Amino acid sequence: MRALLLAALLLLGACASPLPQPDPRQAWIDLYAPAGELLMADRVDRKRWPDGRYFQVAPGARELLVRLQFEAHRGGGMGINSEPLQLTCELRLRYDQFQAGQRYRVEARSLAMSAQGWLYDDQRNVLARAKVMRCGTAI
Repeated sequence: MRALLLAALLLLGACASPLPQPDPRQAWIDLYAPAGELLMADRVDRKRWPDGRYFQVAPGARELLVRLQFEAHRGGGMGINSEPLQLTCELRLRYDQFQAGQRYRVEARSLAMSAQGWLYDDQRNVLARAKVMRCGTAI
């Protein structure tokens, strides 16, 4: 729970600074996760991305790595006796046709003790499905 609180505080601090203006020569990728879950941009083409709130990439083929943090319960249940765990899943998305000036959206959500994610264009068409690289308590 502390990790989620720390991540939320860092995100709130990041929210205090405005997002940069999108560069029309690049593609902009927003991130979305349901309430209570935290989705952060991590890497572009295996290089660390400096701001967890979005991606901005050159046109063409790109590989995006995001991290989804969420609370899960041992045994997968929501029962009284289940012990909550703070999990982080790394998800990889590959897409070959990012276009300059276009907006995209990565959405991810928890799925029991794992996660799933998608890349959408601005018309809500699914362009790519995320591959879960790993999930755990100490990623």
